[in-house]
Amino acid sequence: MKALVYIAPNSIEFRPEPSPSLLPGDSLVKVEAVGICGSDLHAYLGHDSRRVPPLILGHEVCGTVIEGSSKGKQVVVNPLITCGECNDCLNGLTNLCLDRKLIGMNRPGAFAEQFGIPAKNLVEVPNGGNSVKLALAEPAAVSLHAVRLVERIAMRPLSEGNALVIGGGAVGLLCAIILRDYGCKSIVLSETNEQRLKVIESTGVCEVINPTTDNIAKNHFDAVFDAVGISLTRQTSIRAVKPGGAIMHIGLGDASGEMDVRKMTLSEITFIGTYTYTALDFRVAVHKIAKGDYGALDWVDERPLADGSQAFRELVQGKVASPKIILRP
Repeated sequence: MKALVYIAPNSIEFRPEPSPSLLPGDSLVKVEAVGICGSDLHAYLGHDSRRVPPLILGHEVCGTVIEGSSKGKQVVVNPLITCGECNDCLNGLTNLCLDRKLIGMNRPGAFAEQFGIPAKNLVEVPNGGNSVKLALAEPAAVSLHAVRLVERIAMRPLSEGNALVIGGGAVGLLCAIILRDYGCKSIVLSETNEQRLKVIESTGVCEVINPTTDNIAKNHFDAVFDAVGISLTRQTSIRAVKPGGAIMHIGLGDASGEMDVRKMTLSEITFIGTYTYTALDFRVAVHKIAKGDYGALDWVDERPLADGSQAFRELVQGKVASPKIILRP
């Protein structure tokens, strides 16, 4: 088969690879569409020690089962493989499993014509669907989990407040889309890429601003979603959130930097970290997309898997207007 293989920092190659070796309980999935995640980009740049080359990256995927359980069915793949036996798994918090593994990190991923995955990680698509849109289920599940956590701890329902989303990649835009689905009427999205801002503005989901030229109101937002996760965006989040508000930290841009802990303490601000999603969040995201609840989702950039190396270079150079590139074998 052919696959896009991460060779070394800043080097990814489309080349022949051996067919996947299936483990007991695995199904073999033929890839229809697979998205490039920010974490794939971090790996490509050599910033993720967990992803050791040579490695087939990719974990945002829709395909068809060609061997094993659900053979012949269109599926969206939950890439998070958990033990199913620890207290967190038994409590439904599969994303907190200490024995969790991820395709495209701990085992070969989906930037390939085929890959293997435990059958329990397959979510069948009701009546079939658009594979490119369904490949957005993974980042949608990340966003859904984040919004759900904020809704759970917020002093008032999200439908009664306002929200700021920092970062206009797929997770940021999907946060805005899901906030709207939750009934939030006042949503501002901050993004520095002017091309991407135009794409997001065309969706009509939220107000858009560029923080390099537009001011972000201080002490104004009930909820702030940081989908970038660097020191600067954390500082922006703390300035922007109102007393009693919540900051949802999603992005993993860097791990260091100052935070105004004094304001957080004196203003009773809740700061929440989040990692991926539960199995139920993922299933809900798949069904929401299949039903069209998250809109047209027509803002993706589709490209052949064979052109993946060029896609990575353009992402690094900031030349991509779309919030998400989807590759198709």
